[in-house]
Amino acid sequence: MSLVELTPQSLGAWPLPVIPTETDKESRGRVLVAGGGTQVAGAVLLAAVAALRAGAGKLQVAAPASFATHLALALPEARVFGLRETADGELAAEAATALADAAPRVNAVVIGPGLLDSAAAGELALRLMQPDGPPMVVDAAAMPGLAEAPDRARRHAGRLVLTPHAGEMAGLLGRSKAEVEAAPLDAARSLAADLHAVVALKGPETFIVSPDGRAWRNVGHCPGLATSGSGDVLSGIIGGLLARGAPPAQAAAWGSYIHGAAGRRLAARIAPVGFLARELLDEIAPALAELG
Repeated sequence: MSLVELTPQSLGAWPLPVIPTETDKESRGRVLVAGGGTQVAGAVLLAAVAALRAGAGKLQVAAPASFATHLALALPEARVFGLRETADGELAAEAATALADAAPRVNAVVIGPGLLDSAAAGELALRLMQPDGPPMVVDAAAMPGLAEAPDRARRHAGRLVLTPHAGEMAGLLGRSKAEVEAAPLDAARSLAADLHAVVALKGPETFIVSPDGRAWRNVGHCPGLATSGSGDVLSGIIGGLLARGAPPAQAAAWGSYIHGAAGRRLAARIAPVGFLARELLDEIAPALAELG
């Protein structure tokens, strides 16, 4: 099956859902970002702001109760839920009860930014996966549990986006990191077919694969993107595009390109290496506007 290069031309032939000139925040979609922990509290903030910058109309955030108020002050645009947490200060699996009540009222969910406890995060993600649930981006420590319970993950078939890097992909497939790096497209296709999910395998070349084997490649040409928090920004962009109505494969493909474009804008303005993930946020909307 062919591999499509992501370029302004190929994306122009695959336009995002149009936002009418006369619109309101309801019609642009609502996104729920769930994550954060006391060690990586800022990750959920990066993902949440990225979702708004990508065009989502309304933002909800679910975070551990111990710092939810602080997060709400840092994110005045969001409705923030403080939920049950583990002894280490991360979202507990039991938080799924509250999230399950909120999920049907949103257009997209992003889960995982800032979570380090794979057991709790994986169980939390799996409990949210239902046949009628909204599209979901699963990142970071929320991913490993999906490979351990593929039947539960497949309940979300066709509406699931995973964003692993090579090391995370190796764990998901039971392969070595070297094997994944030697054949990244094969690895992404294997996981996409197994979990019935869209997979965006991150790296200098990002491969996006749909469950039916269709594939896209984005070459970032931006080493500065290999920095702490960059992946959280990518997850948020994809979530924002999902909330706007883009199908999962399109949201992942466009999100990957826009993430790279934001990095290239900073590389030109600041330096090829040394810009910060939070600086990517202000470049998302202009990068989208450049593509029309």
